Amino acid sequence: MAKENIFDIKRYNRNILVPEINKEGQRQLFKARVLVCGAGGLASTVIANLASLGIRYIGIIDDDKVELSNLNRQYIHTISYLDKPKVLSAKNWIENYNKDVEIQTFQTRLDDNNYNDVVKNYDIVVDCFDSFESKFLLNDISLKMQKPLIHAGVTEFSGQVMTIIPNKSACLRCIFPDANLDACVAKGVVSPAVSLIASVQSMEILKLIINKGSLLTNKILSIDGLNARFKVLNVKKNSACECNF
Repeated sequence: MAKENIFDIKRYNRNILVPEINKEGQRQLFKARVLVCGAGGLASTVIANLASLGIRYIGIIDDDKVELSNLNRQYIHTISYLDKPKVLSAKNWIENYNKDVEIQTFQTRLDDNNYNDVVKNYDIVVDCFDSFESKFLLNDISLKMQKPLIHAGVTEFSGQVMTIIPNKSACLRCIFPDANLDACVAKGVVSPAVSLIASVQSMEILKLIINKGSLLTNKILSIDGLNARFKVLNVKKNSACECNF
């Protein structure tokens, strides 16, 4: 039987008490469709926040399996899911936490051939990928599909967040036109930094859905967790950018 399009007032009471959200905002959250690209560290916090907010429709795409080295930061996965697909582990976590959520999983690598079928049914795309190549591919796909993209990256103690609105704000290629997408340097990362950056991503998603506050468009929020420094860098849309579709 299909679920009715209503939400549990008691469960989301603390959301609804926030004046900027209230019942109307909660209705918007309950109708929203968010695609999380990646099911690792950033995605762990993003997925937990989306499920907590009452985002009813969550998609997750990732082709990796859970490894022991993931568990220092990817807390939605457990030892019982070692060597099993991350998307299935993430789905299991959500189902145990909030049965209101409808989850669609894609156990595959996003590419130029499958992106339309994956992205088309979602309102917002969230960049939780961990490689330059995947991040820039997702940037291009989101612009082609006219989907807002919440970008983030994190390493060691630091990271950054930016919101990209197609045709309106700067994208990754505007800022890094000469980025070496083949560059791959293995670095460590700590869970508090990952959770902090992903929480900012989650806040951007929330603001975008309820249409409140100021988004990180044409801005990069840079966070240095080791030295407790937060800096907002202003950026501009490049009229010559190859992603001006």
